[in-house]
Amino acid sequence: MNDARDQRMARACRRITIIQGHPDPKGGHYCHALAAAYEEGARAAGHEVHIIDVAAHVVPFVSCRGDLETETAPPVIFLAQRTMVDSDHILLIHPVWNGGAPARLRAFMESAFRPAFIFPDLKIGEHLGFSSAFTQRKALKGKTARVVATMQMPGFVYRWYFRPHQEASALRLGGAAVRESLIGRVETKDGENRQRWLRRMTAFGAEAC
Repeated sequence: MNDARDQRMARACRRITIIQGHPDPKGGHYCHALAAAYEEGARAAGHEVHIIDVAAHVVPFVSCRGDLETETAPPVIFLAQRTMVDSDHILLIHPVWNGGAPARLRAFMESAFRPAFIFPDLKIGEHLGFSSAFTQRKALKGKTARVVATMQMPGFVYRWYFRPHQEASALRLGGAAVRESLIGRVETKDGENRQRWLRRMTAFGAEAC
């Protein structure tokens, strides 16, 4: 009986990667609290959690097409790519500044989701066209992801007015099935919305979703 239960639990446990996209290396922001709540719920449920803190690393900006087409990614990016590939679920958390993600996170995503990573079977010199998104094998196929974005505007405004959401699009292009949680009005005085979302993130962590 115990062996059967242990086997079911082993199958239910998932490997999760949390990408913390807030650019302040000092931490202490609402994005960090959301990640901590999710991690607490995930670990309590027996899931394995790995954290990529974008602010803790220096990621060079992509300045030309040639930067993306090279197969040699910076070491920090290569490690992040391996971590994502080894995961079952990816959680990306970031604030919305001026209608989009902070520049440091965008630099990370651009560098990580280069063609050689997205399409593992890509051959050197092979031309990529629009159809490649449908014909090539993708690195994150079969994985799930959730993008959590915090903002002062109402969430529905960001959902519709500020599309496309580039970070979610990168994960989808990589093959992951992506959900978005848009947390608006984070500066309300009573703080109830913040507390409600912290509880929700703990539940998401327990479910690894």
